[in-house]
Amino acid sequence: IESIALDDLRCFMGELHQAGLMKSSIRQKISAVKSLFKFCSKKHYLDKNVADLLHTPKRDKKLPSYLDKEEVTEVIVDIDDSTPIGSRDKALVELLYSSGLRVSEALGINVTDIDINNNLVKVRGKGKKERIVPIGSKALVAIKNYMNERIMLLQSNDEKALFLAKNGERLYRTGAYRIVNRSMKGRARAEMKSPHTLRHTFATHLLNNGADLRAVSEMLGHSSLSSTQIYTHVSVDRLKEIYALAHPMAEETKIINVETGHHSV
Repeated sequence: IESIALDDLRCFMGELHQAGLMKSSIRQKISAVKSLFKFCSKKHYLDKNVADLLHTPKRDKKLPSYLDKEEVTEVIVDIDDSTPIGSRDKALVELLYSSGLRVSEALGINVTDIDINNNLVKVRGKGKKERIVPIGSKALVAIKNYMNERIMLLQSNDEKALFLAKNGERLYRTGAYRIVNRSMKGRARAEMKSPHTLRHTFATHLLNNGADLRAVSEMLGHSSLSSTQIYTHVSVDRLKEIYALAHPMAEETKIINVETGHHSV
């Protein structure tokens, strides 16, 4: 092992690329190599750990799954809100899409956090940071309807949670996932059918319709703009998709990627 140089390791990584392995597989193999060299260095089998200078490939940034406007409408309209449980489900889905909340944030909301008069909700995000987020008019109607039905689920007057499970306690994360997943099945093409998909949808729709990136970042509770910028990638891809479908010469036209400046046919 002491005869292996950094260039040898780089050649090995190059061969993995040429073999067509995915970045995740290459990362695992390089990680194993680096661990071996680290172990040998600790045991003093090596004078120098050359693998320390070997860079692991960065993870691929996957574009988030999201719903188009028609799919969102279909998902919400098809929720039967004639029962207290159905009313709760509709209010939850409406709020997740309307305000772009993380599921933990939505489930952490208390009744007193909803400001009906000003269409606002107080949210406790990561690191217990509080922020105020607007609520859309349709979501507010759904929440009002549910709050009238909430008493049917309530087991104790001391329970402050807005969203309640059948046992009268605060709705848990698994339950919220099932509600959203069930509502999306057969109605949404998105690969992921989860509460986070509605958060992605919220951000994508706002940016596609001209919302300011910084404002969207603040509403999402992101600590930096870089976390929000992935949704601008979605917007660019969507524009290219529309162009390819609509332009009669799209197949023969070069499209310039506005972020990299590279041409693609």
